[in-house]
Amino acid sequence: MERELGPVGYRIMLDNELVRVWQVALEPGETQALHHHEHPYLVIAIEGALNVVESIDGQKREAPEPTGSVVFRPPGDTHTLTNVGETRYVARIVELKKH
Repeated sequence: MERELGPVGYRIMLDNELVRVWQVALEPGETQALHHHEHPYLVIAIEGALNVVESIDGQKREAPEPTGSVVFRPPGDTHTLTNVGETRYVARIVELKKH
């Protein structure tokens, strides 16, 4: 049984032939729907929080993202993201469409 996937973020802020920029915002305890990353991407934490990533096969890992941090992730991951911290999480996801 295939699970329905949600979008990478909540709102597209920019989309062209090179990049797509998403806004992500999670209140404490909130979970982003299961989604798939087709492209390599950067995560830029605007308001950092402690998050947990749960992959489609149920594996969990902590993903602390302090305010101002930037991380690179390769394509191919399918997961949810849950804010397990006590502060709101706001980030920009920059998908690199040509690589």
